[in-house]
Amino acid sequence: MWRVKSLDAILATAEKKSLHRSLGPVQLTLLGIGAIIGTGIFVLTAAASQKAGPGMMVSFVIAGAVCAVAALCYSELAAMAPVSGSAYTYTYAVMGELLAWTVGWALILEYAVAASAVSVGWSGYVLGLIEQGLGFNFPDLLSAGPTWSMNGFIPTPDFSVGIVNIPAIVVALLVTGLLMLGTTESARVNAFLVLIKVAALTVFIVITLPVIKTANLSPFAPNGMFGAYSGMGVVGAAASIFFAYVGFDAVSTAAEETKNPQRNVPIGLIGSLAICTIFYLLVALGAAGAIGAQPVLGAAGEAVQPGSPAFVAACALPANADALVCSNEALAHVLRVIGHPQIGNALGTAALLALPSVILMMIYGQTRIFFVMARDGLLPEGLTKIHSKWKTPYIVTAFTGIAVAIGGALFPVGQLADISNSGTLFAFFMVSIAVLVLRVKDPNRKRPFRTPLIWVFAPLSAFGCAFLFWNLPHDAKLVLPIWGAVGLVIYFLYGYRKSHVGQGLIEVPELSPDAPGGPVPPMPGAPAPGSKEERD
Repeated sequence: MWRVKSLDAILATAEKKSLHRSLGPVQLTLLGIGAIIGTGIFVLTAAASQKAGPGMMVSFVIAGAVCAVAALCYSELAAMAPVSGSAYTYTYAVMGELLAWTVGWALILEYAVAASAVSVGWSGYVLGLIEQGLGFNFPDLLSAGPTWSMNGFIPTPDFSVGIVNIPAIVVALLVTGLLMLGTTESARVNAFLVLIKVAALTVFIVITLPVIKTANLSPFAPNGMFGAYSGMGVVGAAASIFFAYVGFDAVSTAAEETKNPQRNVPIGLIGSLAICTIFYLLVALGAAGAIGAQPVLGAAGEAVQPGSPAFVAACALPANADALVCSNEALAHVLRVIGHPQIGNALGTAALLALPSVILMMIYGQTRIFFVMARDGLLPEGLTKIHSKWKTPYIVTAFTGIAVAIGGALFPVGQLADISNSGTLFAFFMVSIAVLVLRVKDPNRKRPFRTPLIWVFAPLSAFGCAFLFWNLPHDAKLVLPIWGAVGLVIYFLYGYRKSHVGQGLIEVPELSPDAPGGPVPPMPGAPAPGSKEERD
């Protein structure tokens, strides 16, 4: 179980299967921005305010800094090994099959739960438009799932808030259906959706910054740096806000389909991260400064977690009706409160149009990880079976979509984001270690992009990921070991015995007719083979 798939074998496999390389630096940066900007900033601004107040601006800086050093580690490995699989593949090449499995299993948690979180975020905006624009009050019990708490190791639901989130189910299944039918984003459509999101955030910034009141920024950190308990305070908000940056690793996942990846992958990773960080800080300042971002308190005056029954009860009070922290569509809500209801509705419409593209990218990323793990024999090859007419991996896509819909139906967005973060932070931690181990094990290998000050930045990345994980809410921290334990059972019952590396099958050209599941479908956003965009 400590066997490695050598980097040379991985690269040889990539050369044999040769996924079409068509993405340039601009497309990669847009891909990164498109994957990053989503529910994190459009929705989680409210949850971050409940945890940190206006201090969420510092939370964005902390989370962005951890992502920046992680991106540098990703860049070295992605440029050196431009193949599919992201952190899973890197770990397999450096630290062995068992740890690679745990990373791949954590990435499944990241992508699927993140897609569920975005579905819930989309639901908040569509319900806001229905209520504000059409004057129709959607039933509360059908617009949100229950809240959950851990009773020991047993999750316990509270149905007083809601029973099931119907809109979240609808959008998750619609996107899944499109992916199954083979309807993917073109590079042009992806760029258009990115422009919609960037334009919406720009309009928000332009309108809110001039009306900022310094009084709304005080107290700046009402819950302190760490809060009264796990998951609260400025650092607790940073651990949750980390979700707002999740998606930049989609650029790394696309390395195998990138022209000149040694140059373009680092540009795409770091460029998209820098652009999004600037936007996030300005949006947080505008939201907090325009209407305030102070947390609501429980019945006894205590700090309460967003999404908890005590939080819901506090938000139901008339005095908190306009509080930023109580909104499910935070940015549109701010614009309505300061006297721009039509623009707020327009921003809600922009989110309504653009967020499904993030769901698509997350579900696609999930299926790609399934593909890579199945081609290595660690998961059943039947999962990646290609439909004879649609030419898509319909089984794994349907399975993923149903799981995403269930998650969106039954969990609030804040809890989903924290659970997704637990898997993401573990994967990023492993990448930070892998880049160091490879520097020691294989110092002479060609590195087109070398992480600067590697013995400073990589440990900082590993420490930052562990630090943010430790400051997640207690329930979210418990999910990762439970999920990991389930994964280990599956690995030892199936993957350990079926592993291609364990059987001596080092190279599997995935585009061969005999490959598991047949040809790998192209990355959404990649020009179609033979098209004018491809030739250009």
